Amino acid sequence: QVQLVESGGGLVQAGDSLRLSCAASGRTFSTYTMGWFRQRPGKEREFVAVINWGGSITLYADSVKGRFTISRDNAKNTVYLQMNSLKPEDTAVYYCAAAKFEFWIGVRTNAFGSWGQGIQVTVSS
Repeated sequence: QVQLVESGGGLVQAGDSLRLSCAASGRTFSTYTMGWFRQRPGKEREFVAVINWGGSITLYADSVKGRFTISRDNAKNTVYLQMNSLKPEDTAVYYCAAAKFEFWIGVRTNAFGSWGQGIQVTVSS
């Protein structure tokens, strides 16, 4: 099991930027896809972005494409989510997640077996 700790959330205004970080420990990091998911008020948890083990493949939800960028540093066991041009509808608790299986990439929530505690991002209009 891998432990994940998110940081970098907060309260910003529409149009601002934030960078979330997720530090991983307890398991080999460089062979697993990592993802960011979010849960908006009153909604189910949803996929935001994933990145494969080597960082060569990234997938994004349509709602964030062109504004958010996922990246990883395998030497630091850390995955990032750079969020630009934030909108009030991006307000959510953001979760970092690690895939259950090595060398696999996808966006299904149930394929991710380890989750961070979540971090609040609030975007005011």
